[in-house]
Amino acid sequence: MNIVWIVAIIFALTVVMIMSGRGGGNFYVAALVLMGVSMHTASTTSQFILLASALMGAIVFGKARTMSWPLAFFFGGLNASLAFVGGFTAHLFTGTLLKVVLSLLLFVAGAAMLLPEKQANKTAISRFGYWNILEGDSLYVINLWVAVPLTMATGFFSGMVGISGGSFLVPLMVVGCGVPVRTAVGTATAMLAATALTGFAGNALHGGFDPALAIPCGIVAIIGGLIGSKIALKTKPKSLKTISGFLTIAAAIFMLSNALSGN
Repeated sequence: MNIVWIVAIIFALTVVMIMSGRGGGNFYVAALVLMGVSMHTASTTSQFILLASALMGAIVFGKARTMSWPLAFFFGGLNASLAFVGGFTAHLFTGTLLKVVLSLLLFVAGAAMLLPEKQANKTAISRFGYWNILEGDSLYVINLWVAVPLTMATGFFSGMVGISGGSFLVPLMVVGCGVPVRTAVGTATAMLAATALTGFAGNALHGGFDPALAIPCGIVAIIGGLIGSKIALKTKPKSLKTISGFLTIAAAIFMLSNALSGN
């Protein structure tokens, strides 16, 4: 295992992933596993990387006011709580099973990113189970019957396999709540920090934390998070969204192949 190569790959992934609000946990885990790191150590290290990059990204997006704090606390709280449970119970499953679960999640995330974006109807709904958020001239309508279970499920599996969940949260906010893509990216980045913290804590309690690997990766993730978020404020995420979708599907295929081969 070459630490220099791993750090270089993590840096490049961090820049691209923070630009699209997807954290990159799925790519971090896939890259680490393919470089010879055990699945449990890869999951824990991935959450540490996510925490470092997402915190930096959240600071930049927050200063630029391209995030919604009500949405961040709502989705982030649910996601983070279940991420801890997923991370805490991850040791009960074999590395092969976690790889298979991760590959399936990657494929679903990749397919979702390739779907065309459609803005939801921005009309307030005054019924039980719907939450209307008015921020400036923007109205977000959250269908709690759909958003709550999907967010909880995303958080649980995110913590279990060491991914961020941003690949699911961004489409959920854009398609389900009518949130502008740029705001969704900024909000998701803030949520990823909370999810990564709880997921990392859950995994670390059962071992798997390798400081010699995690700390260098965390340092470059901070730098990558700063660069990626700065670029995101000046770039339309549509093309990156498409590229990330194909890369995610490719990562799913590689991870599934790795799991079936018994490596």
